Amino acid sequence: MTDYDGIYHQIFGSPVMVAELLREFATGPWLDDHDLDRMTRLNTTFHSAAGKKRNADVVWQIPRHSGGDTYLLLLVEFQSKTDPWMALRALVYVGLLWQHLIAEKRLLPNDRLPPVLPIVLHRGRARWAAPLVLRELVGLQDGSPLWHFQPDMRYHVIDEGSFSEADLQPRKGLIALLFRLENTRDPERLPLVLDALVEEIAHDPGLEALWPPFQKLLAAAIQNANPSISVPDNLSEMQNMLTSSDVQSWKQQAFQQGEVALLLRLLERRFGPTPLWVKERISTASVETLEEWGIKVLDATNFEQIFE
Repeated sequence: MTDYDGIYHQIFGSPVMVAELLREFATGPWLDDHDLDRMTRLNTTFHSAAGKKRNADVVWQIPRHSGGDTYLLLLVEFQSKTDPWMALRALVYVGLLWQHLIAEKRLLPNDRLPPVLPIVLHRGRARWAAPLVLRELVGLQDGSPLWHFQPDMRYHVIDEGSFSEADLQPRKGLIALLFRLENTRDPERLPLVLDALVEEIAHDPGLEALWPPFQKLLAAAIQNANPSISVPDNLSEMQNMLTSSDVQSWKQQAFQQGEVALLLRLLERRFGPTPLWVKERISTASVETLEEWGIKVLDATNFEQIFE
C-alpha cells in the first residue's frame, strides 16, 4: 500500500512547497505581514485521539514583518469522510503546540502566546463539509450568557478535490501539479501531468529532492489504473510506459475487469455459488460476449441456458 502519510510529510517538509501552498491556495489578508521566505520547521509530533502518531502534521514558524512569529499548523487529512469534530481537534492541537513551546522554554513567563494559523489539507474524494468554527459544535442557544466562557476556534481548509482540472491546469508550481495528480481519475491525463512535473522540476534544480515523493504518487496512480503493472523507477521508462496506446490498453482492461466482476455478482445473486467452469469461461470472454451473457441472466433459470 502507498504510504501517503510519508509522502505528504516529505512534500510539506519543504519550505518551498509550504510557501507555494500558502501563496496559491490559502491567500488572504493574514499572509500580508508574513515573511514566507524565512520560515523554519518546528520539530514536534501530534497524536490522534487513539494515540496514533500523525506523521503528516507539520508545524512551521513564520516571522512577521511587524515583529514576532506566527506558527503554521498544517493538518493533513487522508480520510475519505469529513471529520465533523475537526474544529475541536484543531483547538486541541493548538493547545498542544502552545504547551510544547512553553515546555521547550521558547516562551518566557511574561510572554504572550504566539498566534497560530491552523490549516487542514484534505485529500479525500468527498468534499469537506465539517464546520470551520468551533462555536457551531457547542450546544447553546443564541444569547446565552454561557457563550462568554466557551472557547472560540476557526481553521482554514484546503480541499484538494474541490479544484477542477480547468482551474488547476493554468496554474504554475508543484502544488497545482500535486492536486492535479491526486484528482486524476482518467489515466489518459497521467502523461500530461508527468511531463509537466518533469518540466517544473528541471526548471529549478533545487526541487530535485521532491521527485521521489511525486514518483511514488505517480506509481500509485498508474497501479490504480492497472494493478497488474510493475512501475519502473527510471524516469524515461515511466514516460515510455505512459504512451497513449498503453493508456488506452489499460482503460480497456479495466473496463473488461469491471464487466467480469459485474457479471459474477449478477450470477451469484441469481443462482448462488458460481461453478469453476463458468468462472473460467467468463475470464477469457470479450467485452461484447460478457454483455450478451449479462442480458441472458434476466431470463435464464440456470447457468447452462446462459453459456450454452
